[in-house]
Amino acid sequence: MTKKTQDGSAPASTSDAAPRQKRNADETRAKILKAARAEFSQNGFAGARVDKIVAAAKTNPRMVYHYFGGKAGLYIEVLEDALGRLRKEELKIDVEHLTPLEGLMQLFDFMHDHFEADMPLVSLLRNENLQKARHMKSSKRIREMSSPVRDLIANLLRRGEQDKCLRPGIDPLQLYVMMVALNQFHLSNAHTLSVIFEEDLMDAEWRRCRHDAARTMLRAYLSKP
Repeated sequence: MTKKTQDGSAPASTSDAAPRQKRNADETRAKILKAARAEFSQNGFAGARVDKIVAAAKTNPRMVYHYFGGKAGLYIEVLEDALGRLRKEELKIDVEHLTPLEGLMQLFDFMHDHFEADMPLVSLLRNENLQKARHMKSSKRIREMSSPVRDLIANLLRRGEQDKCLRPGIDPLQLYVMMVALNQFHLSNAHTLSVIFEEDLMDAEWRRCRHDAARTMLRAYLSKP
């Protein structure tokens, strides 16, 4: 005869309990990461508070240490998750059927859309730069995830040189940094620049015009003279 639990239901089997525990653990971990992303992007590593993170995630500090080893481990995983999503989406871009120039322009447009839609990422990167990348240096995963997009750009540049449609001698890393700067600088410095020039750089129309101008500049730079 099957024993009943106090509520009258049959007890969960061991095989049922294990997936449920795993699911609950994954959900708790995801909630902590989401809350931490918001807290770290707003206050940086030094200003972020674990008690605010666990309150937002509706859990307790013990879970932060259980899953992430502490505040620093959680912060590094937030950085890895944010940059990992960016890299994953970058590498989804199908450039094989495009000309090298259009492939690079599509990557540029993707960066623009991603940063515009993910201001917490912009804040995380700005805050980590203030820390001189102290935490990022300890992440092997972040260093490894940068190689594929650099290779993607290098392949497009190589094809462009072979087809004689792109300016020769462009360094892939130099180009990547240029593309990121054109898509991120105005966002990470919007508040100070808005005060200095008394114009709202967060205005949607201003940002649209800036992106159009940046595309024109990049296309002219990439195109063979």
